[in-house]
Amino acid sequence: MAEGTELVARIEELGGRLGEAKASINRRFIGQERVVDLVLAAMLCGGHALLVGLPGLGKTRLVDTLSTVMGLKGNRIQFTPDLMPADILGSEVLETAADGTRAFRFIEGPVFCQLLMADEINRASPRTQSALLQAMQEREVTIAGQHRPLGRPFHVLATQNPIEQEGTYPLPEAQLDRFLVQVDVDYPTRATERDILIATTGAEEAEAHQVFSADELIAAQGVLRRMPVGDQVVEAILDLVRGCRPGEPEGRELADSLSWGPGPRAAQALMLTVRARALLDGRLAPSVADVAAMARPVLTHRMALSFAARARGESLAGIIDRTVGRTLGLEAAA
Repeated sequence: MAEGTELVARIEELGGRLGEAKASINRRFIGQERVVDLVLAAMLCGGHALLVGLPGLGKTRLVDTLSTVMGLKGNRIQFTPDLMPADILGSEVLETAADGTRAFRFIEGPVFCQLLMADEINRASPRTQSALLQAMQEREVTIAGQHRPLGRPFHVLATQNPIEQEGTYPLPEAQLDRFLVQVDVDYPTRATERDILIATTGAEEAEAHQVFSADELIAAQGVLRRMPVGDQVVEAILDLVRGCRPGEPEGRELADSLSWGPGPRAAQALMLTVRARALLDGRLAPSVADVAAMARPVLTHRMALSFAARARGESLAGIIDRTVGRTLGLEAAA
């Protein structure tokens, strides 16, 4: 009983801190509350987020603000077609000492940080993109046979331009699966754009302030994993994920629409993100509605349309929404 009371107190205290963090972020990243919630949810889960949107929508500004608010050491990499893996991970150089002796010294790359911004990640070649695979999954990199741990915590927030734009490469499926959520950043509404104009073109701009430290974020991640999840929510997650797999009996009606569906990592991601959504909303446990709300961010990048579905003009968002309605009896959040 005492442990449960202590957990409730920790969740309530954390909810207040997260409210302060969101307010600080929203002063600089105006009118995109859902985007902020999804990125914060990814960080609370200890995961990575992929922000997809056209240039100029504030994705870089958001990541820079998060680094300040969450108290993390951040680095930024601008991905370009000529970027090499060593430009991300670092490399060993041969140095000659004053006495003439030679030795290799490792020079760390920008991946050795706590919050890595991979800007326009799909402008680099697949070989360079794959340099992040081990870092994102294992929080370490292997260089010259030596394992080198990264910062704690370690998060990758990558921005991506829509694949139809010239000069971009599709991300490998294995790397897409490493991202906990995909966050679509859309154009702001007219009222929001008016607020942005007024807030960002004057003599002074609003500044974000630090709310968390690295250790406090790690502690918050521990609290989230202790949050209870009811059997009804667990079954809803399984129904949804298995209902999106064309090879499973639950998803057989999608056999003509999907080339492949989400794997077990998608169910794990849903289990974590529904807790984060409840925590950000000030609740003590997630609900089935949270599963419906997190369906698109968690599943979209873990599925692929078949050629026939693309020819018919179907979309992954539409398929996910129909599956949510069929399996959960609810509407997915746009």
